[in-house]
Amino acid sequence: MKFLRQMLCGAVLASAGFGVCHAQGQYPSRPITLLVPWVAGGGSDIALRALAESVGKQLGQRVVVENKPGVGGALAAQHMAATAKPDGYTVSQLPLGVFRLPHMVKTAFDPINDLTWILNIAGYQFGTSVRADSPWKTWDELLAFVKANPGKISYASPGAGTSLHLVMEDLSQRMGLNWVHVPFKGAAESVVALRGSHVQVLAGTPPWELVEAGQVRPLVMWSPGRISRAPNVPTLRELYGIVANSPWGIGGPKGMDPKIVKVLHDAFKRAADDPAFLKVLERFAMDPYYMAGEEYAKWVRRAYDEEKRAVERLGLNK
Repeated sequence: MKFLRQMLCGAVLASAGFGVCHAQGQYPSRPITLLVPWVAGGGSDIALRALAESVGKQLGQRVVVENKPGVGGALAAQHMAATAKPDGYTVSQLPLGVFRLPHMVKTAFDPINDLTWILNIAGYQFGTSVRADSPWKTWDELLAFVKANPGKISYASPGAGTSLHLVMEDLSQRMGLNWVHVPFKGAAESVVALRGSHVQVLAGTPPWELVEAGQVRPLVMWSPGRISRAPNVPTLRELYGIVANSPWGIGGPKGMDPKIVKVLHDAFKRAADDPAFLKVLERFAMDPYYMAGEEYAKWVRRAYDEEKRAVERLGLNK
């Protein structure tokens, strides 16, 4: 009977090109949950839903998105580390905030040792934007106003402790700015706040559909170089030598079977190369950024140390 099961399992793998066979059947044999650490409707949520749809096609099983926003994008990973079994049926987006949170507050998980890092998928293009009907046409004009009116300008970010929050605070310290941080649970909420004039400035990926509609104006980008969508907008790198892109990947709880990790890696990698998904990345100004294996592991450890230094430099450490 055992020999027959092995023969059947081998036939399934040979015909499908993916899967892992166990005594209880082939993996995956039921839907997989992808935790999304942002509110529904934002660029990250839409991109991850597109990714989940493509991965589901690759695996022959549904990938169900579950939103768990909060804690600067780290709540989903923290929840997964505490509650999920390492059986491959729960994975999460892992944004840069996962490395930052343990340096800012007391946490119940260690992102280096309590997670399985499967692969990096992409990176965000961030910037600072205002409403198109605002009086500030350039970054310098906004800075001059903030300096002349301390405490009167507020900026939205997708959460305290996010990369966006830290960069804005870094700029504040460098240039002696006093503006008010208003954290939200994701990009969708922060864009709504800007549109409704509840805040004057947005820190995040510029909402390009609103930019193209003439409703939002990016003043400075945080990317390594100028981008095609806004070729006349300067970068923080040009002005101050700062590059603040933010890679994100996919991971699971610690202790996952390496064979299951490979199945997930291969499926997510094929999905990440799917032209339909790449169009979504382009729509929301995310760049493909693939890392896996030892390369990804080295980057994870380096990012953890760099985030610790950044948090301590800004005085945000616990």
